[in-house]
Amino acid sequence: VQFVESGGGLVQPGGSLRLSCAASGFTFSSSIMSWYRQAPGKEREYVARIASNGDYLHHANSVKGRFTISRDNGKNTVYLQMSRLQPEDTAVYYCRAFQSDGGMEYWGKGILVTVSS
Repeated sequence: VQFVESGGGLVQPGGSLRLSCAASGFTFSSSIMSWYRQAPGKEREYVARIASNGDYLHHANSVKGRFTISRDNGKNTVYLQMSRLQPEDTAVYYCRAFQSDGGMEYWGKGILVTVSS
């Protein structure tokens, strides 16, 4: 199982970034995909998830209206479009795959997003 996460970096408050997580080594199209994040000194927290076929999305209240999760099963990739970023969004962002058939879960290594002026 491998994840290639990209799109992180430094952005000013109010700016936008799009994270990508390209997956391989498991059946992406049948997996629920999620994004989590972990800010310095804090526990990892849930950000958003998307159903295997993309017909159901859920976002945490802290990011609702600013972040949007999406996926492309043809490219085995999940995305997180982030807008109106704030310093409190600074964190390492992780993608996660969950296969309800078997209960397996896989995590990416994480990508850093820093929101600062």
